[in-house]
Amino acid sequence: MDITSLILLGMAGLGIISNNTPVSVAMIILLLLRVTRFTSAFPWLEKYGLTIGIIILTIGVMSPLASGSMSLSTITKSFLHWQSLLAIAIGMLVAYLGGRGATLMGSNPTIVAGLLVGTVLGVALFRGVPVGPLIAAGILSLLIGKS
Repeated sequence: MDITSLILLGMAGLGIISNNTPVSVAMIILLLLRVTRFTSAFPWLEKYGLTIGIIILTIGVMSPLASGSMSLSTITKSFLHWQSLLAIAIGMLVAYLGGRGATLMGSNPTIVAGLLVGTVLGVALFRGVPVGPLIAAGILSLLIGKS
């Protein structure tokens, strides 16, 4: 077994130990793709995986609006409460950081490995959610002065 497969297996183990199903499933799927030699999927996943993940995440976040469980009056009232206004501002900041992060990850692929390992460890060990690489890269871009 090669080192990459062992790393994927170790990350899957961290996901299982920490009871984090998304990390476990993702690592096992990637490991299965390697074992079954379906490596032609990797370039496609590298190119479109992030976009597909963001689409699925956006669908999940917007489902209450689409299903009608969040009314227009609830949305309107959110502009009248200081916590909701703060949430809007932070959402804008995070979107900005995510954009900077995507640019940095595209222009400096050597940083990607550290961000990914840190994100997976954060998800596995601290019960986080694996949306961190873009935001982490955005914060990193501010710290190292790259846009």
